[in-house]
Amino acid sequence: MSSLSMLLRHPYLLAGLGGAIGSVGRVMMTNLITRWMGDEFPFGTIVVNITGAILMGLLAGYSASDPGKLIFSPAARTFLMIGVLGGYTTFSSFSLQTFLLLEQGNLSGALLNVLLSVVLCVAGIWIGFVTIRAF
Repeated sequence: MSSLSMLLRHPYLLAGLGGAIGSVGRVMMTNLITRWMGDEFPFGTIVVNITGAILMGLLAGYSASDPGKLIFSPAARTFLMIGVLGGYTTFSSFSLQTFLLLEQGNLSGALLNVLLSVVLCVAGIWIGFVTIRAF
């Protein structure tokens, strides 16, 4: 049995490898946004979660289509959607940053973080699905 076929039989390895890739992407994107916009507000986390939601919508929408069902095997979905995007998106960081804003007495910042993250991430999933369905 080849190494690739062995890897494809182990969803934990696929998810772990994808998670490592996604986590590195998360750090890179967060650092880029923080250099651009500063660190007074968690814009990096918001951008990561929104772009992750859009990508998740694209992948989920395409994998539900007829050609996508042929391309996106369960192994590919595990690697990309659970692994890469699971490592890339940052709900735990979002939760901590919202809590810290509340603890600092910044209620408006905490509410803005929740509103932007939830509404824009759900919109990102919608954008991904609509984009894929348009093709």
